[in-house]
Amino acid sequence: MTTSVPAASVPPPSDPPATAPPATARRGSDAFVAHVHHLCQSTQARAALRRGLGLPVERCNTMHRYLVPWLRDHDDPHHADVRRAYYAVASLIAARPRAARDTVPDHAGISWFQRPNLGASLGQGVAAKVMKGNSAESSLHLMTRQSADAIHPSLPALIRQLQSSGIAVDWAVLLEDLAWFNRSRDRIATRWLEDYFRTSTRTTDPDTGIPTGADPAHADLAEENDR
Repeated sequence: MTTSVPAASVPPPSDPPATAPPATARRGSDAFVAHVHHLCQSTQARAALRRGLGLPVERCNTMHRYLVPWLRDHDDPHHADVRRAYYAVASLIAARPRAARDTVPDHAGISWFQRPNLGASLGQGVAAKVMKGNSAESSLHLMTRQSADAIHPSLPALIRQLQSSGIAVDWAVLLEDLAWFNRSRDRIATRWLEDYFRTSTRTTDPDTGIPTGADPAHADLAEENDR
């Protein structure tokens, strides 16, 4: 018995495939995000999708009528992690603050591997001073040690804080990272952390490697990682 390859099951973004798709090719994850944006033009659909925030697929009964047809027609993902990633991202898009609803990021001309992941978005929040560095970094470190199932319930509050402050989230990248997390956690976690530190600050103490002006918690984490 063969299993369909899930639409989001592409090689992890941190490890580009030998034969990458053409720059003009539309990824399944981007097509899904566009579909959900279209659905959310309906108040009824948006409310139904929003009810699945942080919940496993088995408790998202109001979402099935909107997502199952699309998933069926686009190589229905049977892998539980992948399916939950689709439902989670759909609910997060539906729950966007009013100010962010009309904002649809344009990724034209941007390489997939240069698009922002969750770590980069958190770093942008810290750089813009809308999030505290020690809080964002602690949350990120905690997530990188957990399974995808443990990450999902914490995403709604975190994403809402980012979006309420004008920090964009690349939904397609988040979808693929969540879909692959349990199978490629080390690679995805490393990419999140690297991009967080690339975007959260530009300067570091040359002797310690710790961001200049960092909270004491940053030094504690650095010391703990060296043990």
